[in-house]
Amino acid sequence: MPGSKFIGRKAELEQLARLLEKKSSSLIVIRGRRRIGKTTLIQHFAELNQLKLATITGLPLTPETTADMQRKEFAEQLCSQFNLPAVATSEWSELFRHLNRAVSNQPIVVLLDEISWMGSEEPDFLGKLKNAWDNEFKKNSNLILVLCGSVSSWIEKNILSSTGFLGRLSRQFDLKQLSLQECYQFWQEAPGVVAPYEIFKVLAITGGIPRYLEEILPHRSAEQNIQMLCFEPEGFLVSEFERIFTDALMHRSPKYRLIVRQLCEQALSADSLLDTNGEHRGGTLSSYLDDLELAGFITRDFTWNFKTEKASKFSQYRLSDNYSRFYLKYIEPNKSAILNGDFRDRSLSALPAWSTVLGLQFENLVIANRHLLYEAMGLKKEEIIASGPFFQRATKRKKGCQIDLLIQTQFGTLYPIEIKFSKHPVTTAILTEMKRKVDNLALPRHISIRPVLVHVNGVDEAVQESKNFAHIIDFGSLLSKP
Repeated sequence: MPGSKFIGRKAELEQLARLLEKKSSSLIVIRGRRRIGKTTLIQHFAELNQLKLATITGLPLTPETTADMQRKEFAEQLCSQFNLPAVATSEWSELFRHLNRAVSNQPIVVLLDEISWMGSEEPDFLGKLKNAWDNEFKKNSNLILVLCGSVSSWIEKNILSSTGFLGRLSRQFDLKQLSLQECYQFWQEAPGVVAPYEIFKVLAITGGIPRYLEEILPHRSAEQNIQMLCFEPEGFLVSEFERIFTDALMHRSPKYRLIVRQLCEQALSADSLLDTNGEHRGGTLSSYLDDLELAGFITRDFTWNFKTEKASKFSQYRLSDNYSRFYLKYIEPNKSAILNGDFRDRSLSALPAWSTVLGLQFENLVIANRHLLYEAMGLKKEEIIASGPFFQRATKRKKGCQIDLLIQTQFGTLYPIEIKFSKHPVTTAILTEMKRKVDNLALPRHISIRPVLVHVNGVDEAVQESKNFAHIIDFGSLLSKP
């Protein structure tokens, strides 16, 4: 993060600090996609509380990686961290005993980073770690042992859902992207005034991923930053997709990539993905989708019944990782030219469907930060029955309909929200567009409907005067709110 400044994670830091009030050891798990700041969080926590931190990281997986290589790497890092002579590496049990003796009874945080890499090549790795916790580590009342990793599906299956670790975890954290206001702090030291529209253009590529935002030069324009990160041969994000995709999903089927490519164009139901992938129900597609969702690439959005107020079985999957869509749409197809330096002087506005893709990316930002809309609309979270992208399938009795974001409250009110990202004010064309969507909704008699418009760069006066929207919200004005 900029300089030595740490941004965000206030709730997580408070939860971690509470562990220090205990008179017993703590075992915690932190998961989240690569670059989300898992390791940095623990480093900052240890620094804030003046705790010794020892970090041991698994070797990145390659076809040549073996269990013996992982043990040797563990041993080398262990000896380096604690200034120990060489130790035996033939058994994980012995390595854990060496680690336990090294930490003794001192106040310390031990971070086993990329735990899935460390243990994936040896079936009894986690069993031995569990035994080491039960028989040795937990006796140190000053120890906080952190198991951390970016292969969320592996952690879910082998640790969080494992009976072996049942009742042993003090805390578990699933780190998400930074909030809008936290992202805004990366521009706090920019000279002059940076327009929200410019900040949103950058966030349309980086999302709220801390490591990507660290690379931003706040004194430069959005176009200059995007050019530097994505379209120059040395750009940090030019080859990032290959790294994070491989790391997050390990050596799984290429169908992961196929699914992400399909969702790059539009949200799709599982049935649509089944058809295009040639899969059958009961096949592997569901596990692929679960893994992609846990890895932070996609989000599953459920529609619901207005009358019963219950979630429907029908859902769609949406590519919610902004960087992934941008990479697949613009970096990957031009990778050779970018690496040859041919894109150094290209205008970003000349890229095909540029404004459309930025609009989709902006929708992701709004949906991920919808709590800001609740506040702007005067809604309390406990009043909300359902909230999310909404899709109504066409039948003989009703038309199909898709709403960017829909909120239903317990008071019988629906708020269909239209999200517009443009450098120009929103025109009266939005009135016809919203009316068509509302008319297509199949509504019970008791439901009231109050449309909402979210924009960045203003709306025409005629839109304001139409009184067609219960709320017209400038999303940029919410950037700096606490």
